[in-house]
Amino acid sequence: MKKRQVYGCQAGCPVESTLQIISGKWKSVILYHLFKQRLCHFGELHSAIADCSRRMLALQLRELEDDGIIKKTIFSEIPLRTDYTLTEFGQTLRPVVASLEQWGIQYNRKRNRSADTQCSTFVD
Repeated sequence: MKKRQVYGCQAGCPVESTLQIISGKWKSVILYHLFKQRLCHFGELHSAIADCSRRMLALQLRELEDDGIIKKTIFSEIPLRTDYTLTEFGQTLRPVVASLEQWGIQYNRKRNRSADTQCSTFVD
């Protein structure tokens, strides 16, 4: 488990603490799918994030689990099934990620990028 820095007002800020948890090449995409679907199997996440290797996906999921954002449930059935859901604490990130999503849409529009029109939003 990575040691997380706790930022106070003197050394950095709480924003840095938040970014430290949700930053990572694939964490925002993982969170997007978990907010949208509520529950995801490892295979579903891997299929949805085509450019992410299985090893990297497992690493990013483990970090989110270690930080208390997601919960991993392993079912001992054949074939083995692993489900991921957001914890109650992880659900508190919904407005944070929704704000980031809205900011990204505005940024893309301002920069004349049309990719945001093809994205489906998870915001309720």
